[in-house]
Amino acid sequence: MDTDSVPIAQPVSRLIEELHKLPGIGPKSAQRLAYYLLRIPEEQARALAEAILAVKEKVILCSICHNFTEADPCSICRDQGRDRSRICVVEKPLDLLAVERTRKYNGLYHVLHGVLSPMDGVGPEDLKIKGLLERLKDGPVKEVIVATNPNLEGEATAMYLGRLIAPLGVRVTRLARGLPFGSDLEYADELTMARALEGRHEI
Repeated sequence: MDTDSVPIAQPVSRLIEELHKLPGIGPKSAQRLAYYLLRIPEEQARALAEAILAVKEKVILCSICHNFTEADPCSICRDQGRDRSRICVVEKPLDLLAVERTRKYNGLYHVLHGVLSPMDGVGPEDLKIKGLLERLKDGPVKEVIVATNPNLEGEATAMYLGRLIAPLGVRVTRLARGLPFGSDLEYADELTMARALEGRHEI
């Protein structure tokens, strides 16, 4: 029997459609999730819906580092105990969490929210680069650690940032090759990430 031809209630069909839009969720997974949500108690479904709405209503971008936060500036940017002479530049907030998990870095961050990708129409103006350069002007920053992913787009972005920052007299380093080429920072274990941080090199 062709399950695709089986009539599905419109609200369920819409839920499947919306779940399918999430990254990594195929049509079958979307169906399984939708029918799981149908079976859970109403209060549990409401709690999930409220959590999603709260994220959209209450979470903003930090005006300094562009990480997700409830308060502006974020807790990391406000923390006077952190080393303000170093900024670690990452592609996305999940990468910031990966670096923080190592407990080997106590500086500040800057989230680009992407990488240069001409094939996808992503240029420098689409990233949070301008804010980074503003932070480096006449400030205490002595080193920028470029922690973009070790793939073609990440490398291109690192080289581009290196060319922009070098004339400002700020040291620009890159994470060491402890990270396999083509992988994502968010999936690196703490030891690999810690070694990459410790073995960073000049761009």
